[in-house]
Amino acid sequence: MGIGNRSYEKFQRAPKELIELFRGIPVANIADNMSRISCVDQGIKPMSSYCSILGTAFTVKAPAGDNLMFHKALDMIQEGDVLVIDGNGCMERSQCGEIMCTYAYKKGCAGIVVDGVVRDLEGLRRLPLPVYARGAQANGPFKNGLGELNVPVPIGGIVIYPGDIIVSDADGLLAIRPYEAEELAKKARATLEAETAILEKIRATGEWNRKVFQDSIAHSGVELIDGEYRYI
Repeated sequence: MGIGNRSYEKFQRAPKELIELFRGIPVANIADNMSRISCVDQGIKPMSSYCSILGTAFTVKAPAGDNLMFHKALDMIQEGDVLVIDGNGCMERSQCGEIMCTYAYKKGCAGIVVDGVVRDLEGLRRLPLPVYARGAQANGPFKNGLGELNVPVPIGGIVIYPGDIIVSDADGLLAIRPYEAEELAKKARATLEAETAILEKIRATGEWNRKVFQDSIAHSGVELIDGEYRYI
């Protein structure tokens, strides 16, 4: 065993009841309660027809263009796991394709997230499994080995730990530490309820209390010019 070539065979998965607290809550409402800096960057996006992930992270750190440790992970995952692959953002060789993703789906995998690229897009779009990546590349990966399983990995500008709760929808994807989940879920659901009430009022009456925004604009020091713009 050594740094860069090791597999932690066990990790603490978030309890299912904790994961379920986030079902039905949009990622945007969760992110608003995580200081709005907690989502992966927009380059990691859905590659399949499904975009909603809710599960617990099983992490893989892979050398660029190599997926041997990804294959080991496929033999270890449990139902509800989300495979999170740090592929070093490699765009030259895919980390997985239809065969690996289909096998993961049949084992109960809740989603696959790759900081890198995948292939077999037509097949992935027929598969009822959310797959996120930076794009598609037909060149396949090598299987020379090295890599690490169930260690913290950088994915799209955030760090994901094994056992984190992964949530995604059409807007984006984020990771939640289990010890922060209960309080965060309460706040996010309250945000959802408040925004739902605002939307319902707008749809019914066309009204929206704008005072908080107007006050912020007034305090911003914006120069108000009583006239129209003219070229000098």
